[in-house]
Amino acid sequence: METHSVHNCINGWTMTIRLAKMIINLRKILTFGVSSDKLAAMIGIRTLGELALGHIRRMGVMGLFFFMAVLYLITPPLKFMRLLKQIRFVGLHSVLVIILTGGFSGMVLGFQGYYSLNRFGSDAFLGPMVGLALIKELGPVITALMVTGRAGSAIAAEIGIMRISEQIDALELMGLNPYRYLVVPNLLAAMISLPFLTAIFDVMGILGGYLIGGKLLGVGSGVYFGEMANYVKIDDVLEGVYKSFSFGIIIAWVCCYKGYYAGVFSGFGSEGVSKATTQAVVLSSVLILVWDYFMTSVLF
Repeated sequence: METHSVHNCINGWTMTIRLAKMIINLRKILTFGVSSDKLAAMIGIRTLGELALGHIRRMGVMGLFFFMAVLYLITPPLKFMRLLKQIRFVGLHSVLVIILTGGFSGMVLGFQGYYSLNRFGSDAFLGPMVGLALIKELGPVITALMVTGRAGSAIAAEIGIMRISEQIDALELMGLNPYRYLVVPNLLAAMISLPFLTAIFDVMGILGGYLIGGKLLGVGSGVYFGEMANYVKIDDVLEGVYKSFSFGIIIAWVCCYKGYYAGVFSGFGSEGVSKATTQAVVLSSVLILVWDYFMTSVLF
């Protein structure tokens, strides 16, 4: 009993000392006993740590989201009608925008390329320059950016509205998997549509370059297309296909993720959906450009 009483006394004194130290430290802070520089440093380090941990947590959630999407992508059944609907939305409805941007991008390349090459007496290589620039780089990147702005933003907004209006919770109560119903069709649709849209962009860009270089600036059609056939190889075409395929994955992944977690990371209500949509477009565009650099460095 005496030993037990001694331990109780020691614990009581220890708690009292700790409490006294906490009161003294708090009093120092409140009375500016701690310098303002040290206090600002303490607050800044803590804020920086909280921000870093928050971003790491979101990256982990984003990675798990992609893992779950791929898992349900490779396991049947597939919502085939939903997939066709999303292919129509992502692919078919984007054709007009791709035709316009591809045609005018090729015209700009025709002008700039002709006057640049003409300085060196190499205007006959206008066709290969336009073809390689479009097929390897501009076609996949600009197509992905246009699809992000047109279809990716709509996907993020649609899923975000379903999240804040509890429609996703209703799907789960009905026994429907939200990943299989919402995420997988968008992912497959983007993977299928982006290579075809990129091909349309490339064709329209090459024709636009020919319209300027061949018809307006006097480069012969035989020279334009003949030199292009000599210098553009199948590896260049495959590089553009690989890039567009991966860009489709990035667009669907980021936009679906931002919409799916609209009420968690970006706030509730219409303001949360608008923030999620803006973040989806910005993050998708940045990741497309960053991933394009890494793919170019590997495939070049």
